[in-house]
Amino acid sequence: MKMLNLLLKKRSGLEMSPAELEFISMGAADGSIPDYQLSAWLMAAFLNGLTPAETAALTRAMALSGKKLDLSPIKGMKVDKHSTGGVGDGVSIALAPVAAACGVVVPMMSGRGLGHTGGTLDKLEAMKGFKVRLEPSYIVKQLKASGLSMFGQTAQLAPSDKKLYALRDASCTVEALPLIVASILSKKYAEDITGLVMDVKYGSGAFLKDFKKSRELAVALMKTAKLLGIRCVAVMTAMNEPLGLAVGNGIEVSQSIKILAGEKGPEDFMRVLEVLSGWMIFLGGKARSAE
Repeated sequence: MKMLNLLLKKRSGLEMSPAELEFISMGAADGSIPDYQLSAWLMAAFLNGLTPAETAALTRAMALSGKKLDLSPIKGMKVDKHSTGGVGDGVSIALAPVAAACGVVVPMMSGRGLGHTGGTLDKLEAMKGFKVRLEPSYIVKQLKASGLSMFGQTAQLAPSDKKLYALRDASCTVEALPLIVASILSKKYAEDITGLVMDVKYGSGAFLKDFKKSRELAVALMKTAKLLGIRCVAVMTAMNEPLGLAVGNGIEVSQSIKILAGEKGPEDFMRVLEVLSGWMIFLGGKARSAE
């Protein structure tokens, strides 16, 4: 298989096979395909798009470009949550313990901040001594002990995503919806989860400001997740102003801890927390509905 032929195929708007997408993903992970050819393919995918089947195949190939977590020793449904990010969005800090306290197994793999949006890992590290780089065996140990583990992406999980993500930034293809979907879900598929709650932000403070574009992303995430065997719900929340009353890693963590201790939080923050936790508990098989 030659990358030049695959470039020509996607430039012509033809659908690629799972084997061809796996070839590209592995080439990105091991460095066998040069950056200029990968960038050219990303631009072709940006201009001509990917079908739902292509997006699912690329997502699976990216996830399997490295090691996949094995959570089979953990009984029950495993549910994660992912937010597209916004100012003051520290919901995960409170959400994960709430869902775990209701009996849901929560392996939550989080990321760093992107642009002006804060990252959950940065917030977690605001707590002195909190470790986010965990070995797979330790993640399983935490899940068995408490039903909750919060950690960052390791070098072994979806390594091709790291390469393609950097090249998307360099080739002006960041906004391509199929590539966004593949980037998000490849890490979730590698995480070995059964359910996923997506918090898709829109508005002036969100990564995707346009409501229509954000809705397209939400629909694409749910369709692709279904093809991968993951039950996925996408909740759309407005981000035209900071969420809650805290902006900054340390004080956002403090706000969430106070809520977990029983204090009443800001109304907008609590509403998002309630809706997302309801869906996590439902997907985790601990409630008949998300209400």
